Amino acid sequence: MEQQAQWPLPPVGGSADDVGVRAPIADSWRRCAGFGLEKNREPDFGPLSPRRLAELREQNRTLALNALPVMENLYRQIVDTESMIVLTDAQGLILHSLGDDGFLQRAEKVALKPGVVWSESEKGTNAIGTAIATLEPTLVHGPEHYLTVNHFLTCSAVPISDPHGRLVGVLDVTGDWRSYHRHTMALVRMSASVIENSLFRGAFPGDVALHFHARGELIGTLFEGIAIFSADGTFRAANKSALFQFGMDLSQLRGRSFVELFGVPLPAIVNQLAVRLDRPVSLTLPTGVRVLARVHAGSAEPVSHPCALKPAHAEARARPAGAPPPGTLDALDTGDGQVKAVLERVRRVVGRDIPVLIQGETGTGKELLARAIHNASPRARGPFMAVNCASIPEGLIESELFGYEEGAFTGARKRGCPGKIVQAHGGTLFLDEIGDMPLALQARLLRVLQERVVTPLGSTRAQPVDVAIVCATHRRLKDAIAAGTFREDLYYRLNGLTVTLPPLRERSDLEALVERVLTSLGPEAAGVRVAPDVLALFKSYRWPGNVRQLSSLLRTAVAMLDGERELQRRHLPEDFLEDAAGAAEHRSPPPSAAPAASSAISAALEPFDALKLGAVERALADHGGNVSAAARTLRISRNTIYRYLARRQSASADVATSSIVPKRSKKSPPAAAG
Repeated sequence: MEQQAQWPLPPVGGSADDVGVRAPIADSWRRCAGFGLEKNREPDFGPLSPRRLAELREQNRTLALNALPVMENLYRQIVDTESMIVLTDAQGLILHSLGDDGFLQRAEKVALKPGVVWSESEKGTNAIGTAIATLEPTLVHGPEHYLTVNHFLTCSAVPISDPHGRLVGVLDVTGDWRSYHRHTMALVRMSASVIENSLFRGAFPGDVALHFHARGELIGTLFEGIAIFSADGTFRAANKSALFQFGMDLSQLRGRSFVELFGVPLPAIVNQLAVRLDRPVSLTLPTGVRVLARVHAGSAEPVSHPCALKPAHAEARARPAGAPPPGTLDALDTGDGQVKAVLERVRRVVGRDIPVLIQGETGTGKELLARAIHNASPRARGPFMAVNCASIPEGLIESELFGYEEGAFTGARKRGCPGKIVQAHGGTLFLDEIGDMPLALQARLLRVLQERVVTPLGSTRAQPVDVAIVCATHRRLKDAIAAGTFREDLYYRLNGLTVTLPPLRERSDLEALVERVLTSLGPEAAGVRVAPDVLALFKSYRWPGNVRQLSSLLRTAVAMLDGERELQRRHLPEDFLEDAAGAAEHRSPPPSAAPAASSAISAALEPFDALKLGAVERALADHGGNVSAAARTLRISRNTIYRYLARRQSASADVATSSIVPKRSKKSPPAAAG
């Protein structure tokens, strides 16, 4: 486990003028004193009523829908650390939270829960309120909190802006101050950026988006710049990465034309992309920096013209001759017998109005199978609407599914909003994680499936719907029925055909899957082969995230290639290598002699070949041990260097211990690293 950071704490009960208090905290303390807050004030236990909270959640629906999946992913990275994740609106009112049960109970004792405002004026210095006050990422640790009752907390918060630069909310991780880790803020920053980019991509459906970065492999990642232009080339908006690369703020960019910013007209770039197809074009920013760029029509795929369709032959050129087109049942058949049996069963019910229930662990490809079922059916030209019943909060899922009329509740959109069921009319409705649907809504869904009509919230008019139903879950629904959390009558209504996708560790087609994923990554991965030792590592790994984890891993590894055509261990993410090494340690006996300990060092440093090892050590020496300067020189993160140094130290300690004690007793603890 990562060592806890040492933290210089201000004196408990100290004033804003105490020596050692960080300037942003001192400034916040002064604001709190100006609000008339008393340090020993008791927490406010007056949250909003459930109805009012539901109204505010609806007003912040777009923020929540983009943030909640990111929060779930972030929670998987901090689970069991006595922490919680919080999403607030622009005023600091907590909209949603999730975290470790024990810590959630402790947090409620200081009113850290949905429906409570955590602005500075209400709760004193805290990461949420101070981030809102300063519009900057904020860390508040232990007694840095203004109110004494909050001194047991450590909080890392990052403001979330909309595509026009306006504050819309705050993402925060709060935990016990004793469990603080220095990487938490980095995780929150990255997660907030993911949310902002997601908000950004959905805000300009009719405009032209330029995705760019000085390093072409970072286009399409968290670090890409995104700039929006109208059809005539007038600048409209940009995300934070784009603003940083432009070296200008939004006020300086508004009204500028594409020609002013890049020296060429937008149509010329469109024409160039029409010839180059999948290859990015080179542009020069006003700062003189050269970047690579792709043009998208809003949130659509890259196109040769903002109003044109992607050429049909472009997709065909990206996959090997004879390979089935993506999105089909045939494309999912990569040689595993269990998957093949599932596909054969599914083919027999496609188009027969028989609901399909797909079971399997998270990441096994349940949505891919659902889309393939839709594409194979007579409804293929109709819509495919997916609803994740686990990621949408209970207060939003009813309106999300069934829609609502204008004036149905405070904050409802003008002219109302059609639900996903109505939007799926003539096509397929995919209910992912159906086992997490609230019990009260299961009765409404059952009526819809039986009567084939939907009545939106606030309406008395029933709308007929014609949809095919595909559901998926990682839970055992029969266990949920026994526990009283899932309706038995709904289960039998959905259970027309049940199929189970096997986890990746039980499949026999790993090599074929790797090739299929690499093919899907486009020209960047064309001709890339996987080194034999990497493939052997893949085959021995347990893949807790299944096919989704494999796809994400390969996408990252390909981005690490620098013109190379063989994917080697050094290209793999370090957290994956650490997980794989940890799993191998559990399967293998401890080393028994000094030569084996030398192998341990080799394994620990394997992600860095001899060239990189020398480069890291030379960069640190050249910069007098300054890790930040060395990281900039090598164009890698500081965390990468820190992790390398920690592994080298740990491996060296193992060698020293093994050379003294040839065989370690299982009952004896390992020697401490020096």
